[in-house]
Amino acid sequence: MTQQVTGQDGQGAFAAATGRSLESDNAKPQYMEYQRELIRPYAGRSILEIGAGDGEFVSGYHDAERYVVTDVDPEAVQQMKVRFADRTDVEVQQFDGDGTARLDDPVETLLAINVLEHIEDDAGALRSLSKSVTPGGKVIMFVPAYMQLYGEFDRMVGHYRRYTPRTVSDAARRAGLSVEVAKPVNFLGAFAWWAAVRKGGTGSPNPKLVSIYDRYIVPVTKGIEKNVRVPFGQSVLLVARTPTA
Repeated sequence: MTQQVTGQDGQGAFAAATGRSLESDNAKPQYMEYQRELIRPYAGRSILEIGAGDGEFVSGYHDAERYVVTDVDPEAVQQMKVRFADRTDVEVQQFDGDGTARLDDPVETLLAINVLEHIEDDAGALRSLSKSVTPGGKVIMFVPAYMQLYGEFDRMVGHYRRYTPRTVSDAARRAGLSVEVAKPVNFLGAFAWWAAVRKGGTGSPNPKLVSIYDRYIVPVTKGIEKNVRVPFGQSVLLVARTPTA
């Protein structure tokens, strides 16, 4: 597979960044819920999510009074407007993850799941995006972890890098944020990713294997990570705070 070209208006950005179409199913309902469990304790009552794609995260998230869900891809934005037409807590906007846009009414929490790795100047983007967050608010990043897992799929979808807790913390500090949490997550997923995508050399994850992983491995992963701080994982969770003044 080759990386898809993104238009100047963001057209095709979702497919280029994920390797799948807006109509496809990510086949990871348990993993998505695990992400919500990890993020929920740190999120405030108002949230801005950058690069939300088809809105799969917020579709199962009902803990915010105001949730601004955004993407740069106009087709993704239109799909989310239809999907969340009956959700009074959800606002849908077209918004570029590089930080060039800003909310008129800031939120308590900025959330980006698998977005920061697509931006060359990650610290600059974080600095700009944090201007849409209230003073002392939270910035939550969920990013792919460890360059040892970097493979053809990362190249295909335009990843500049994979992170460690130290490198994503460094980006946050350079953006003027104070880091509260930086930890690897999805411990068993790292092994599965290395075997299937990195060592196996496949261009993208096999949907059938992803479904099997979600059904059988994710519950085990959750059980491990509730009780043990794992040494590495497929992703890194960062929680940082904006300056109070």
